[in-house]
Amino acid sequence: MKFLNQKPVVLYSVLLSLFLTFLLMAELTGSKLFFAFGFTMTLGVIPFPITFIVTDLLNEYFGRKVVRGTTVLGMVMIALAYILILIDIQIPASPDSPIDDDSFQTVFANSGRVIVGSIIAYIIGQLVDIHVFHFLRKKTKGKHIWLRATGSTIVSQLIDSYVVIFIALWKFHPVQKLLAISNTNFFYKMGVAILITPLLYLVHMYIDRYLGEDLKRQMFEEAMEEEGMEPTIQAG
Repeated sequence: MKFLNQKPVVLYSVLLSLFLTFLLMAELTGSKLFFAFGFTMTLGVIPFPITFIVTDLLNEYFGRKVVRGTTVLGMVMIALAYILILIDIQIPASPDSPIDDDSFQTVFANSGRVIVGSIIAYIIGQLVDIHVFHFLRKKTKGKHIWLRATGSTIVSQLIDSYVVIFIALWKFHPVQKLLAISNTNFFYKMGVAILITPLLYLVHMYIDRYLGEDLKRQMFEEAMEEEGMEPTIQAG
């Protein structure tokens, strides 16, 4: 990071905290299915789209290298959570434990399968998200936040929705059911990505105000220079 300023550090810390929290909650709750609006979905679809919005904000203000580092960190945290789950499953519950071994294993062993699928899908999805985001950013010369944010999220979620479901739930449902759940998850995430676009603009405006015009411009220009774009291009 070229700029030594407290505000970028605070901004990255907040975005990173949100990213890891929503990411891990998506993994730990993703094995539970629920029925809504006539469709079956996993609970992971509630927190997971937020991770891609945060990724887009990190892309916007910090550039590709920081996002890649954050993606690797997220992958490591998912793997660490999986290792901890495997260890915890091996430790027998005490007789007075409110949660017995069978109940614990039913929940967290399934979460482990979701995590394995998510690690694979996460790497692919995040790399695609980063690539599509920067491709669209170059094509639009830094304009149209909604296009690069929504476009990159939709493409990456198309991959993630199917990979995770097939790896996590293939033992429990036939292919037709897996396809139906994957389709529902994807269209839900796509709808969320479109609906929260105004929120993205609102957060973007708040961050711009927090950083101030000079620091915002400096961070944006450094992100642009990293992509080989003209540093005078303005965000919008």
